[in-house]
Amino acid sequence: MNLVLLFNMGPQEVLLIALLVLLLFGGKKIPELMKGLGKGIREFNNAKNSITSEINSEMKEIEKPKHKVEEKSKHVVKERVELEKD
Repeated sequence: MNLVLLFNMGPQEVLLIALLVLLLFGGKKIPELMKGLGKGIREFNNAKNSITSEINSEMKEIEKPKHKVEEKSKHVVKERVELEKD
């Protein structure tokens, strides 16, 4: 989705905002601001990925005992069926 269309702004409005930002912060400060913004976004994505991988690893740990219980229950059912046959 185009960000300009998201806010329903035309090219004139975008240009006006860019000029205002340039006037307020100056040409030397804008790269520093963008660098800080990039670092913030990078840190956010790293934290998000860390949480996602932690959740996935915990889900895998939960699945392991589940499979063991399923195998054990199949074995118990099989033994019971064999005992009922005798």
